[in-house]
Amino acid sequence: MSSKSKLLSVVLTTAMLAGTSVFASAETLRWARAGDSLTLDPHSQNEGPTHALSQQIYEPLISPDMEAKPIPALATEWMVKEGDPNVWVFKLREGVKFHGGEDFTAEDVVFSINRAKAESSDMKELLVSIKDVRAVDDYTVEMETEGPNPILPNNLTNLFMMDKGWAEANDVTVPAEFDDGEETFAVRNANGTGAFMLESREPDTRTVLKANPDYWGKGQFPLEVTEIIYTPIQNAATRVAALLSGEVDIIQDVPVQDIDRVAGADGLKVGNAPQNRTIFFGINSGGDDLENDNVEGKNPFADVRVRKAMNMAIDRDAIQQVVMRGQSAPTGVIIPPFVNGWTEELDAYPKADIEAAKALMDEAGYGDGFEVTMHCPNDRYINDEAICQAAVGMMGKIGITTNLVAQTKANHFPLISGKETDFYLLGWGVPTFDSEYVFNFLVHSTTDDRGSWNGSRFSNPEVDAMIQSLGSEVDLDKRNETIAKIWEIVQEEQIYLPIHNQVLNWGMKDNIDFPVQPEDQPHFKFLKFN
Repeated sequence: MSSKSKLLSVVLTTAMLAGTSVFASAETLRWARAGDSLTLDPHSQNEGPTHALSQQIYEPLISPDMEAKPIPALATEWMVKEGDPNVWVFKLREGVKFHGGEDFTAEDVVFSINRAKAESSDMKELLVSIKDVRAVDDYTVEMETEGPNPILPNNLTNLFMMDKGWAEANDVTVPAEFDDGEETFAVRNANGTGAFMLESREPDTRTVLKANPDYWGKGQFPLEVTEIIYTPIQNAATRVAALLSGEVDIIQDVPVQDIDRVAGADGLKVGNAPQNRTIFFGINSGGDDLENDNVEGKNPFADVRVRKAMNMAIDRDAIQQVVMRGQSAPTGVIIPPFVNGWTEELDAYPKADIEAAKALMDEAGYGDGFEVTMHCPNDRYINDEAICQAAVGMMGKIGITTNLVAQTKANHFPLISGKETDFYLLGWGVPTFDSEYVFNFLVHSTTDDRGSWNGSRFSNPEVDAMIQSLGSEVDLDKRNETIAKIWEIVQEEQIYLPIHNQVLNWGMKDNIDFPVQPEDQPHFKFLKFN
């Protein structure tokens, strides 16, 4: 028996974590973060913590590794079909079984892709270019696109495969309607092919995963974790206390004010990395009238001068220094430097200029200001509520009285996707590392298959046409020119108010060897114990 296997640690747990004192082997990993996964349905929500949990249980055809680079998962190779540039061919991994014992085959891929294209799916924007998906044989799948799509594989890294038979037997052939609070079997149960199997699930309280004894990746990944106990701890002080006391082994979101304290504690360390995520404000510029303001019969956000005034009123340097304590990178665009389409010119942000902003407000006819409601999550992004509180004061300096409503992300996100908020905080990561992903979700007019998170209500047919062209443009220089044109319009129209790119800080026991993943997705099959 190895020394690691003999290592036992006494874990004093609170009722929130376990209820009683227990002994846990080194292979048990106790993981915490501010917010829980929204659902176990793998196609219902396109949200970071939701994907982070799903990545342990379910698998895509192509997976991001701990550097966010694509590696083979349930597909072993992929290529454009010889003689037909509109078709991608995926060769599937043989011998893979779902946790329930079912064989993974091409039939499951066809089912999963079509399920993820359904109206209730929050993943459909990733698949809009797919015209048809078909099984050639048990381990070969073809995806036919509307014209050549050179980056289709990039869109599949969070697109999880489900067992068709399990879904049919449990009446979950379409994703749950998250915004409507729909409860289905897939919301609280799971049957994936991943390294970990669902043992128990108490939403917002505790989720337990066990190692998959039949995982196909044995010998390819460390697989040193045999059990995961996942506990959402919203309160920052409580979360840090749990790490400092040994009640948890790793937290993904060390509060910026506690980084030095955690890093200096015996037996702990902090890993950090720039995150592939931008934090910004959305404003309803496309509505005829606002629901949450005191201006009757018109929409003050519809005037680009008001939007530009708001952008100039945001003091990003102050937010970085005071709210984030240096742990952010202020930006002028809603994509991080990782993403194709980013430039230094786009990234440049205006210095706060209250007098110039007030002049624009006066020019737009709102010199006396107006009142509006801002919606903000309080358990999703680093210091999310504190960012909003700072922005309330900044908006007040140019006459915009902002009433802040901060609440859990489970209540916040449906307001955006349901177009029920006029002014809101949102963060956006780009798992495809390409601007098309941002455009499809946040810039394109809201239609059946695009614009589901376009809370700005921005709509421009010419921009829509340019966005749609990106999915079939094989001339990458021409494609990048189109991307640049779209960004030029997005910036000129001031559709969103960028704040900063996040910096990740993971706190963990110092016997854990685990790099910080740029998308904030810990793939625990890679974790090693020293």
